[in-house]
Amino acid sequence: MRILIVEDEKKVASFIKKGLEEEYYAVDVAADGRVGLKLITSEEYDLIIMDIMIPYIDGIMLLKETRKRDIITPVLMLTVKDNLKDKVEGLDAGADDYLTKPFAFEELLARIRSLLRRSGSSKSVSLKAGDLVLDLQSHRVSRSGKEISLTPKEYSILEYLMRNANKVVSRTKLIEHVYDYHFDTETNIIDVYINKVRSKVDAGFDRQLINTIRGIGYILKDTI
Repeated sequence: MRILIVEDEKKVASFIKKGLEEEYYAVDVAADGRVGLKLITSEEYDLIIMDIMIPYIDGIMLLKETRKRDIITPVLMLTVKDNLKDKVEGLDAGADDYLTKPFAFEELLARIRSLLRRSGSSKSVSLKAGDLVLDLQSHRVSRSGKEISLTPKEYSILEYLMRNANKVVSRTKLIEHVYDYHFDTETNIIDVYINKVRSKVDAGFDRQLINTIRGIGYILKDTI
């Protein structure tokens, strides 16, 4: 799952980003409304966390512009404003939920999970490809009952491949969903990670699930 945070307070943005990455989300951060709009219109996100008080284009205007462009990505408004008028304004502008600062990180996570379920991005509690199972709640992975230990980055790569089982996923698309937009797409680090994931997922099994499509990308075949 890929999330965009539009927040100008560096400490807050860094805190949320770090916490979400520890929960296996891929996270981008925009420090103002102009950068936020650029990312929203050029990248694909499962959820947007947006502060109201941001430079250049405030959160309400950014949200209205997002909806005007028929972008239906769930938006969670995050702000210090807690009066009813501000909440109504945010919801009327197209927000899906509203959380007031300061907040407990566990509540933020719960609201994110709720919005993702509501949008259909996270309906199931697990993903399956043949005898390979990925639990979206516990983040545990197993194949034929054998538990597989993955790092957060390896988990994110496998999750994306499983969500697109039987489809060829290009290196660029995989990089976009696993790393932030500052990532150097020319590096071969994604190939290194794919090899690590493959060695853990396919090691000791007759059939290889993760396959390389030379010159294009990768495919996880949902067949045993």
